[in-house]
Amino acid sequence: MSDDDSERTRAEEAEQVDTDETGGFSSFDSSELADEEPSQGLFDDLLSGEPIFENKEVLRPSYTPHELPHRSDQINKMATILVAALRGETPSNILIYGKTGTGKTASAKFVSKELESTSQKYSVPCDVEYINCEVTDTQYRVLAQLANKFIEKNEARIDDRIDELESLLEAVDEYEAAGADADAAVRPETEGDLFDEDDPFESALPNDDEVTSTGDETGSPSSESPLETEGSSTGADGSSNEAIDDSNPAGQNNSNRLPADGDEQRPGGDSNREASDLELSGAGSSDDRSDDVPPNHPLDSTPFDSRADIEDEIESLEADKESFEEVPMTGWPTDRVYSVFFDAVDYDERVVVIMLDEIDKLVEKSGDDTLYNLSRMNSELENSRVSIIGISNDLKFTDFLDPRVKSSLGEEEIVFPPYDANQLRDILEHRSEVAFKGGALSEDVIPLCAAFAAQEHGDARRALDLLRTAGELAERSQAETIVEEHVREAQDKIELDRVVEVVRTLPTQSKLVLFAIILLEKNGVHSINTGEVFNIYKRLCEEIDADVLTQRRVTDLISELDMLGIVNAVVVSKGRYGRTKEISLSVPLEETEAVLLSDSRLSDIDDVQPFVQARFEN
Repeated sequence: MSDDDSERTRAEEAEQVDTDETGGFSSFDSSELADEEPSQGLFDDLLSGEPIFENKEVLRPSYTPHELPHRSDQINKMATILVAALRGETPSNILIYGKTGTGKTASAKFVSKELESTSQKYSVPCDVEYINCEVTDTQYRVLAQLANKFIEKNEARIDDRIDELESLLEAVDEYEAAGADADAAVRPETEGDLFDEDDPFESALPNDDEVTSTGDETGSPSSESPLETEGSSTGADGSSNEAIDDSNPAGQNNSNRLPADGDEQRPGGDSNREASDLELSGAGSSDDRSDDVPPNHPLDSTPFDSRADIEDEIESLEADKESFEEVPMTGWPTDRVYSVFFDAVDYDERVVVIMLDEIDKLVEKSGDDTLYNLSRMNSELENSRVSIIGISNDLKFTDFLDPRVKSSLGEEEIVFPPYDANQLRDILEHRSEVAFKGGALSEDVIPLCAAFAAQEHGDARRALDLLRTAGELAERSQAETIVEEHVREAQDKIELDRVVEVVRTLPTQSKLVLFAIILLEKNGVHSINTGEVFNIYKRLCEEIDADVLTQRRVTDLISELDMLGIVNAVVVSKGRYGRTKEISLSVPLEETEAVLLSDSRLSDIDDVQPFVQARFEN
């Protein structure tokens, strides 16, 4: 072998080894690896420590647990109301009240999941749809989202039904093919038996030149045949009733005559062969499908009489599927959206439960038209029934509803009270068993988280966020155990995050009012009054070319900021000078200012020096 051949062989072997080591994929070229920058080890140190969490998702608000401590009474009450859906009846509408973090949404989702799984177990059609009205906050969006969800469900059910019908068609084809094969196998065997030389009846069949009546060898009629002497009896009218012995071969001589009443058909006769053919073909004369279809036919216990009926049903289902039209998120008249939603819901026989979370947000944004339409649907539906579950933090939002909507919507009311510290501790202990690895929590962590959350109206969501954030902070510092310091640090971080989120989502006018208060405090002004805020506010509006609101409206915006906990506004009396609000900032100044300046409109504001009015002290 030459040197060139040896080098080529070694190169091929090296390529083969390289391919095998990379699982059949070509490896990177060394020049490509050389061009890439080496890893700086950014995540290596972070991955070196042991993780604290076993399943962090258990501590998130979106998680629906398999068990909800201290909410069994509310869950059982919901179940007793919704069990009507499993009987094919319309459940009463339910309104669920409670403050944030009291387990309203988690309990409702838990019950709805149980309802759907039980409906599948007992083959009762029941659908539950969840909508967060804080996100989907207009009548158009609610109806469009519901319509599209039910169109999707209808299409899935049509596909399943078509699959079942196609399987039934295949079963019919197999049955007919098996019947044809059996007919082809039986018919030659039957015809061979009819003319078998060993058949004792074959010799008794008359020839073509033989007379039909029995007699002697000369063909003259016999005055007394063996049949007459052995089995005949004469009636009063002179007619004879012949009793033919099947064991007598001679009796077959009369096989070509028309049978009289009472005559038995002979094996191998034409009428018997015709009956056999009819039996094999499965044909019948009755219009009833049970007579038309042989026993054990695939169409037994189905509403179909023939293969054509199945094909017609498949064609009809495909036409229904083609007729569905998805609703766009904008652009249609509301009545058209409602019509599509109505048809989609009523397409199939079922009970529908619509869960509207933060229902008060929907009423505030678009009024009670949506609730009126949904609560009145059952009077027009033919196949399905609709029930509504409304979830709200506001106990008084029904005061603004139309009396007709209020009466039909609030058929059942369930109130979720706040958790106390001991209940929050049970919830945290229940979740922490799944969320953390063994020994990751010190003894004082869960009681401290429960105490912090209990101070804020028993918010379980806040307690879970606090425990999760404490775990994340401990994990980032590569600590092996979560301790009290991590919980206190998490408390400060969550409070700051809440302020940042609230300030970031404020309207522009509210941001300008807050910015005016911040500028005054930065320049050493304390106990700020409304007039001072209004003066700075007007100058800020001129800077960004925004509309200037009245001082009365600015006062209302200050009250809204006070309600959100961003500022502290107290009405004080100045005696002869009247009453005014003294305003102070209740959030970190620098962090709040940074959030405001992240707004593209406010970032262009130059440094505005506040003009402070002269004050007259009492």
